[in-house]
Amino acid sequence: MSGIQTSHGGTAQHGVNRREVSVIRSKLDTRSEQYRINRQQMLDKLAFLDELYEQAAGGGGPEAMERLRTRDKMPIRERVARVLDPDSPFLEISPLAAWHSHYTIGSGFTVGIGVISGVECVILGHDPSVRAGAMNHFNSKKLMRGLEIARENRMPYVQFVESAGADLGAGGRGGGGGGGGQRRQLTPEEERAAFERSVMDGLRGSTGHFAESGRLFYEITELSKMRIPTISVVFGVSTAGGAYQPGMSDYNIFIRGRSRVSLGGPPLVKMATGEDADGEELSGALMHTTLSGLGDYLAETEVDGIRLCREVVAHLNWRKLGPGPSLPPDEPVYDKEELLGILGEDLTIPFDMRDVIARIADGSRFEEFKPLYGPTLVCGWSSIHGYPIGILGNNGVLMSESSEKASQFIQLCNQVDVPLLFLHNITGYIVGTDFEQRGITKNGSKMINAVSNSTVPHITVIVGASYGAGNYGMSGRAYGTRFAYTWPTAKIAVMGPRQQAGVMTIVQRAAAERRGLEFDEEADAKRVERAEYQLEEASKGLFATSRVADDGMIDPRDTRDFIGISLSACHNNVVQGTKEFGTWRM
Repeated sequence: MSGIQTSHGGTAQHGVNRREVSVIRSKLDTRSEQYRINRQQMLDKLAFLDELYEQAAGGGGPEAMERLRTRDKMPIRERVARVLDPDSPFLEISPLAAWHSHYTIGSGFTVGIGVISGVECVILGHDPSVRAGAMNHFNSKKLMRGLEIARENRMPYVQFVESAGADLGAGGRGGGGGGGGQRRQLTPEEERAAFERSVMDGLRGSTGHFAESGRLFYEITELSKMRIPTISVVFGVSTAGGAYQPGMSDYNIFIRGRSRVSLGGPPLVKMATGEDADGEELSGALMHTTLSGLGDYLAETEVDGIRLCREVVAHLNWRKLGPGPSLPPDEPVYDKEELLGILGEDLTIPFDMRDVIARIADGSRFEEFKPLYGPTLVCGWSSIHGYPIGILGNNGVLMSESSEKASQFIQLCNQVDVPLLFLHNITGYIVGTDFEQRGITKNGSKMINAVSNSTVPHITVIVGASYGAGNYGMSGRAYGTRFAYTWPTAKIAVMGPRQQAGVMTIVQRAAAERRGLEFDEEADAKRVERAEYQLEEASKGLFATSRVADDGMIDPRDTRDFIGISLSACHNNVVQGTKEFGTWRM
């Protein structure tokens, strides 16, 4: 890809605003044994990811997919593919949501960024092959993330609706069967007590409440208030909460004989009022486009509905507010295939983040800022797919000097309205008496202050480790980052599993000593073993991406293109820095 296509009129071309910038001299030894080991480990991880992506694409499974076909309905990914411009990319958000959970991998939703009629849009689609497109904890997070992307980047929002509303059966895990032998008959009082204990045990694990729900509908109508168009194509039944998705949309496309939209379906109407309602008269597409006025366009088929969606987007007269690509989008000098061998599973082995930058930056060009000061953080200016960008990458633990350098660099990028890219491989800020006396907490706070108050778009790629406050200082997910991606080698946690388990041992040993008790070394060893294993699994990037804690785990070779598409998306909105930062100590 020679440039990211935009609504500014094509791609950035060579010779546009060309400037002389040094090309990085990579020191990566692609013939070393460590490189070979790293590359094989990465390829193994990518092979496993491919299996997971295939599972996610399979939705509710072969039988569910076949049912859709027999009803002349398209799977969600086919619907998305048909609405996109030919040969245009689709950047899917959190495709592995709900992996290693009780739910279907992918969570029954597809969310992403794609180009429709020349306009970059956020696209959300219910997967009718997974529990009739019902809402659950994971796909609700994906849905809200999609709305957030549309709002922050000012992108039209298109939703393919086919939802049974909330997943009322999601809380039940099934009862149990099991155990041989006979049990004595319980008295009615004992049965009631057992029932109440079972219910209360279920509630103890709950952290949410219905009173917190409904924000989805607020967000959809808020987009409209912000002059960000919202479009719904209703492919099937959309009842209860699902009805408010088209209800709050600017444009509604219904499909004859397929779309059914109502606050309550026939069973609920019967229970609430006693009425034996006819499905078409109550909620059908023809009724809504001729009588209720909820529908704006009546499509004859799913394909016709997608055609109408493309026509609606085409008439939006959409214009980006940010500048287009302005620098030559040359391919990097170094082969992106070499990204596979830069780091492996052992994140304690150091590597130079410049080797990553050299394989994602336009022409491998990089103007480094303060290269001799605070060397554990690499900062500098570059461009990716023609978009100017400031890059911060870890080359070791964050020290006072590197924290101060980061703070100044972030201010400078805000001064000239240049987005920021954060490349993580960070164990955190340095700790210890000497470093505290030299101001590490004060200077680390400056960096987090600068990150928090910066108003240019931030994009984050977690390449290796991202531990503790280092995650915050490098603009982790919680810091208004527009897009956050992980490599398969990523680990994200409060600290390393071994360190965390060791801290717990020190604390418990001290507590036993204060009480005059003997510390049980054997029990502690077992606890440490279990804790380290659990913390290690929870720290893996795959677990984070499955919990929708980032926007997706990516193949390192695709890093440049993911960043390019993300930058193009960000430039739908104004790209403007700030001179206003919170107070910090000098």
